[in-house]
Amino acid sequence: MDRYIDFKKLITDYFADVKSTLDAVDTTAVSRAMNVLLDAYDRGADVYCFGNGGSASTATHMLNDFNKGISEGLGKKFRFHCLNDNIAMVTAISNDLGYENVFAAQLEGRLRAGDVVVAISGSGNSANIIRAVEYAKAQGCAVIGVTGYDGGKLRRLADHSMHAPIEDMQVTEDVHLIFNHMMMRLFCEMLKDR
Repeated sequence: MDRYIDFKKLITDYFADVKSTLDAVDTTAVSRAMNVLLDAYDRGADVYCFGNGGSASTATHMLNDFNKGISEGLGKKFRFHCLNDNIAMVTAISNDLGYENVFAAQLEGRLRAGDVVVAISGSGNSANIIRAVEYAKAQGCAVIGVTGYDGGKLRRLADHSMHAPIEDMQVTEDVHLIFNHMMMRLFCEMLKDR
């Protein structure tokens, strides 16, 4: 290696941003959202999650951790569906109906009153997220908004909030994944004894 760059200070600064954001999370609001998911599990309701970009990846990860990670070994399973995961459907809707309809169109005719929607958006302002949330609310479904920055329209529309209070997309997405892994661990511990 011809040159060495000492990244330690920058690394420490980044970690400090993550730590201070976690310290500022409204844990009461997160607990309420978790209770909505636990209630959906108890009732056998479907949970639909979705997002764009890195948030799409978080939605897919959430489906894996709830449907496999938590549900493995349980007689009763979580019923998560990720609207990002069918690339044929995503591209067909985007091409034919416009990307702003990519999630709402998938919910139409599927969503039942009492189902839960987990909408993930760093900015909280993505048109396709907002359209799907408005549709879900009109169907009588609870909406959990997973946001960053100031939460945008999503945080205002959502019934429940899991919010990363920072103006930084990477840290926001880090915290969203921490929410997911925290829920997985706590639900695994809780449900194994039921």
